[in-house]
Amino acid sequence: MKQILPGATLGVLGGGQLGRMFCVAARTLGYRVIVLDPDDGSPAGHIADEHIKADYLDKAALDLLASRCDAVTTEFENVPAESLRYLANKTQVSPSAESLEIAQNRDHEKKYALKAGLNPAPYCYIQTDADIEKAIDAIGVPAILKSATLGYDGKGQAVINNVEELVSAYASMNKVACVLEKKIDLALEVSVIVARNAQGEAVSYPIAENQHRDGILHISAVPARIDDVLADKARQQALALAESMDYVGILAVEFFISGEGELIFNEMAPRPHNSGHYTKDACVTSQFEQQARMMCGLTPGDTRLTSPVVMVNMLGDLWDPDWASLLAHPEIKLHLYGKTEARPGRKMGHFNVLASDVEKALQVAQSAFEELRNSH
Repeated sequence: MKQILPGATLGVLGGGQLGRMFCVAARTLGYRVIVLDPDDGSPAGHIADEHIKADYLDKAALDLLASRCDAVTTEFENVPAESLRYLANKTQVSPSAESLEIAQNRDHEKKYALKAGLNPAPYCYIQTDADIEKAIDAIGVPAILKSATLGYDGKGQAVINNVEELVSAYASMNKVACVLEKKIDLALEVSVIVARNAQGEAVSYPIAENQHRDGILHISAVPARIDDVLADKARQQALALAESMDYVGILAVEFFISGEGELIFNEMAPRPHNSGHYTKDACVTSQFEQQARMMCGLTPGDTRLTSPVVMVNMLGDLWDPDWASLLAHPEIKLHLYGKTEARPGRKMGHFNVLASDVEKALQVAQSAFEELRNSH
């Protein structure tokens, strides 16, 4: 692959906060950026060199994007894979449509993870009412029903304790294809961000320890408080998954750690990830600069952690925050996403707390978050 160097133009499908942070990183490196997104108020569209306002399946818009861009990527996994496949006939595209399709379907991604040597929780695929009885017999309870596609931030999920709840939950999801997954005795959730270029050069970032609230990531603490053997196993498995897919770009791999210390694959995201936002302030190379490097065939940037860090998500529930209170903490780095409308559960920004150790960073993060919550 020929390297694509600064001065070239990069395209991104999707205009949310991940696209916005990609635009900042790519433009800092000296690239031009064009965003294709149907939303007038697209956070990435506001700061890109150009915003093509069109549907992701609009062939005229895709042709225009391809004609102006030396390479194209995506900022979220629910872009139609066929759009990437169409673009790949006209310009360089990463990740591939095939990688996107694997990540878009829980059944496909679990099968692929198994094939790559990872260990998903036991599960059954449910396509019709006829599959319900055998699924609950095979998996048992408690279990979690998850829609096979379009689920994120806890959406499209239900905890199941008996067959009646399964029937009801399946009906409430309009009987779309689902997976019924064994509920894990959970000790911890962690994630690994890996980066791989077309030449097969791959690196991983320090592991994040994640805490969720109502299905949405609340904080990520880095380095994760797990032993070195388990950390190395998680990194190696994430890299093996990227290798098995011949993946190009940024790939986030989420794991559960059971009460017995077993590493269990949860899901993957073929893009920069919320749990990797700490890299913007606490790593030599952010995940967004790395995304640009990977799509351009450049050498992976250094992923070294320069400081222990805790990332805290800021949702619309907090609005309007007391900015003076937050910025009174000199160890806090604030990142806002340029969204004009705050809604409960909507990601509006995040802040990173840098400290001499994770425990101190957690202390400041939790204190600052409570101040924000009590101030609005």
